[in-house]
Amino acid sequence: MRKINLFSAFVLACIVTSISASGQHAQPYTNVDQYAINLGALADKNVAQIADSLGRPFEDKKMKARAYFTWIAHFIALDGKAIRANDQKKTKPEDVVLNRKTTPLGFAQLFQEMCSMGNIRCLVVDGFVKNNTDDIANPADEPNHSWNVVQLGQSPDEWYYVDAAKASGQLDKKMIQFSPNFTSAYFFAERSIFNLDHFPDNKAWQLGDGPKGLKDFYALPVISYAAYEIGLKKPQPILGMIRSSIKNKVEFSFNYINYTEIKGINLIIGEGSRQLKPEPMNFTDNAGTIRFGYQFKREDTYPVKIEVDGKTVLQYIVEVSE
Repeated sequence: MRKINLFSAFVLACIVTSISASGQHAQPYTNVDQYAINLGALADKNVAQIADSLGRPFEDKKMKARAYFTWIAHFIALDGKAIRANDQKKTKPEDVVLNRKTTPLGFAQLFQEMCSMGNIRCLVVDGFVKNNTDDIANPADEPNHSWNVVQLGQSPDEWYYVDAAKASGQLDKKMIQFSPNFTSAYFFAERSIFNLDHFPDNKAWQLGDGPKGLKDFYALPVISYAAYEIGLKKPQPILGMIRSSIKNKVEFSFNYINYTEIKGINLIIGEGSRQLKPEPMNFTDNAGTIRFGYQFKREDTYPVKIEVDGKTVLQYIVEVSE
């Protein structure tokens, strides 16, 4: 009973945020998602029982995998303390469902275990992600994230990315406070976005085109969860570190595929006590290509976020000189 009380607020928040955060990506899976959410926390069940309950109504492997993904992303939280300490001691599937929080490796191993029980081929991939602008041009010494690849057929096109950890929500910059925020598009994620956001330790598990090496990956801007929701493509500048002068305007652009209309774009310059008031952008939208520019007014180095309709899609570092 104590465990249910501890996670009831978390579960409720996840269910509420899933309604607004899923978007078009969730539409083919609406019934599956609702079924997985309605099952609840299943706090008295072990991994095998949970997997059986989730997969039983679905013969199609994609739908079965989606049920596993949705349940995990709603009812398991990221453990900031374990992530900060790189503590992977409690990442076995049974430990994860017992504690209801874990590292990305724990998410990936639980999803893999459920897929195995559902006769779905699934592998865990260790690799790298950029969490914030401090990571730009600053490669990690060792892998800092884990996700899955799922195989549904013999063709290379039938391998798919899944990241249940990122789908569950976000930790703050200090890796302390977890905010549940279900993002549907991390299931069978769009490769072109995922490969800007994830780099595998073994490049054999990079599906499709992506950065050639770790240094190239860390040179890219930070891709935020809302980039998946809008189907972001071809962000420019392509490098995460932008150098400019107060005399020149920095030009930004990206393509998108999932919105019927983008209503507003803001630049968020700085962070913490040095964050400036959001700057609304005058932008053009030419058949799904967004373009806008901004002339920085003062010499400094700024973390900069691009927000689309109030959600961050890209993060850069801008170094401005005279």
